[in-house]
Amino acid sequence: MPKSEAGLDLNPAEDPTGDPDRDRAQQEPAPAGRRQRTPPWRLVLASALVLFVELALIRWTGSNILHLSYFSNFILLGSFLGVGLGFLRVRWQRDLSGWWPVFLTPFVALVLAFPVQVNQNSDQILYFTGVKPTGAPSWITLPVIFLFVAAVMMCLGEGVGRMFGDFPPLTAYRLDLIGSLLGIGLFTCLSFVGAPPVAWGLVATAGYLALHGRRLQRSAGLAGVARLVSLALLVVLLGGESLSGGVSWSPYYKVQVREFPEHIDISVNGIPHQSIMDITKSSVGLRATLYQRIVDNPLRHVLIVGAGNGTDVAVALARGARSVDAVEIDPRLGEIGRQRHPNHPYQDPRVNLVIDDGRAFLQRTTTSYDLIIFALPDSLTLVSGNSSLRLESYLFTREAIDVARSHLAGGGAFAMYNSYRKTWLIDRYGQTLADAFGHPPCIDSIGGGSRRAALVVGREPGGQKCARVWRSTQAGRPVPATDDHPFPYLFKPGIPSYYLWVLLGVLLVALVAVRGVAGPLGRMRPYADLFFMGAAFLLLETRYVTGFALLFGSTWLVNAIVFAGVLLAVLAAVETSRRFRPPRLHWLYIALAGSLAVGFAIPLSTLLTLATPVRLMAAVALAFAPVFIANLIFAARFAATSGSTAAFGANLIGALLGGALEYVSLVVGYRNLLIVAGVLYLMAFLLQPRGSQSSSALPAPARRAG
Repeated sequence: MPKSEAGLDLNPAEDPTGDPDRDRAQQEPAPAGRRQRTPPWRLVLASALVLFVELALIRWTGSNILHLSYFSNFILLGSFLGVGLGFLRVRWQRDLSGWWPVFLTPFVALVLAFPVQVNQNSDQILYFTGVKPTGAPSWITLPVIFLFVAAVMMCLGEGVGRMFGDFPPLTAYRLDLIGSLLGIGLFTCLSFVGAPPVAWGLVATAGYLALHGRRLQRSAGLAGVARLVSLALLVVLLGGESLSGGVSWSPYYKVQVREFPEHIDISVNGIPHQSIMDITKSSVGLRATLYQRIVDNPLRHVLIVGAGNGTDVAVALARGARSVDAVEIDPRLGEIGRQRHPNHPYQDPRVNLVIDDGRAFLQRTTTSYDLIIFALPDSLTLVSGNSSLRLESYLFTREAIDVARSHLAGGGAFAMYNSYRKTWLIDRYGQTLADAFGHPPCIDSIGGGSRRAALVVGREPGGQKCARVWRSTQAGRPVPATDDHPFPYLFKPGIPSYYLWVLLGVLLVALVAVRGVAGPLGRMRPYADLFFMGAAFLLLETRYVTGFALLFGSTWLVNAIVFAGVLLAVLAAVETSRRFRPPRLHWLYIALAGSLAVGFAIPLSTLLTLATPVRLMAAVALAFAPVFIANLIFAARFAATSGSTAAFGANLIGALLGGALEYVSLVVGYRNLLIVAGVLYLMAFLLQPRGSQSSSALPAPARRAG
């Protein structure tokens, strides 16, 4: 879990080791010179396991429960709640840190037994698939997922929390951050090699045995047996899924390949996604129609974004393309096409297969193309849960189409086709092309509920030959999506009522859970500033994770690097707090306000014109300066509190509120999230307890060992 202020819990443990036979530790940090009872490596390993299991839950659950495609931070919210409850439980005598397999294994079994495919009837937001649901309805599925995730992460969080008391507070948090970075790194490496879920289960099992193996050896009775059996069943269940015929795992999808006499179907995350067909024996429909709409196009250079298994590339080659750049974000789909496509398009020397994000490639390339095709990119089957945006949100904005037009040679043309499902979505894209090119595109469509359509537009009006020119079919059509509001499948700005009910339920569950574990919520009133700081930081993280996706592509690697960057910024703030007495908090708040103002004044989209190295340096400065300063404030304020349990509970609820407020971006756009974050930080400043501004109230720098 990318750590925010909500993850900075310095609560000393009553039972740091989790050993029920050990005398209770005092509630103060370990004094200098006292031998630490917990080796640092154990805290690092426990923290790495928390992050690793969380990422695995996000990745695996999203591939089987498609409701999560539309609630991108749902597992993250459950994880925040669970880890927070785990830290709060360290005051309890009974230790549950070793029980997370007992919750995780039934959850895995339940999901595998009842996977869910989504069908949405709302007219406000478009669920881009007509696949009927095969599992329980969302009002049952989502609460069950949330509770199981919170229970698993509570046990894992408790394991970390019970070790904190053996270290000085900032030292403990430093080790926690190092472990979190290792967890991200390990999961990223497994994603790089396409490891299946059984590998994730084996890693989690190894981590569990390293932390709890000795206690299991000493345990007797059903408790120890239940935990060992749960671990074994977890590996068996994930192994069965991983070894299923035709199933493989990419960094984005659970990919399933089914063979039929005349074609091969590819499903991803439970949704039919692509077909491999021999174009010499099968009709290619709209793929061929678009070539009838371009006039005297030499097809010297063709760009296909969303090349997939290569069928669109094969059609382009058959139409005489001399050179094709085929861009596909998922390496596994490209590999399947290379191995199994009967026309062998990726073996053709005229083809250059590029594994990259489409918008990122357009920003970097210097080639001029005679034809650019956006070929069936379907967001709702991609990168579920990796970030708060859908993969091609930045691919269909007005700015993206402008970039595509700038790469067209004279007489060139742009085409896009898909099953759009809704007439208003076709109108949105038609208007986007008309605005970008200065004249309306051609449209060819095939009837039925899928609304399959191709839009083709020439760089100049003479570059297209229309059987029918696109005209809006209704008044009040939706406006084009933009880089600041990249939600093409949202009819108009607003938060659908379905989202509101789910988020309200999440907050109510969190409130009841924190009350049940931590006691009366009135104890948290002195920490109202920490509540607002937790909410604000989640918005900061959302803003800049999505910003980096715009600047460098929404790939799994970019997302992993950004999450690691957030952790490094927090770690830098902790290291600074350990070594130097911070200035009075109001000076830090002024610096934070200044960094937010600069970030708002400089839209991230303006950095797209910079060279990649310069763009990276500028993006890091804009994004991580407020993250660093915010964590300096939190570290100083939190380390000076006397009731860390109540303080953490307040910050936890604030973090959950921030995760819910993330959906405000559907109304105001991503840039204005900085204003919302600024208001929340202002509330935190105004609600500080008296005396917290005094230098004497702030912690002294830690002494260096030796």
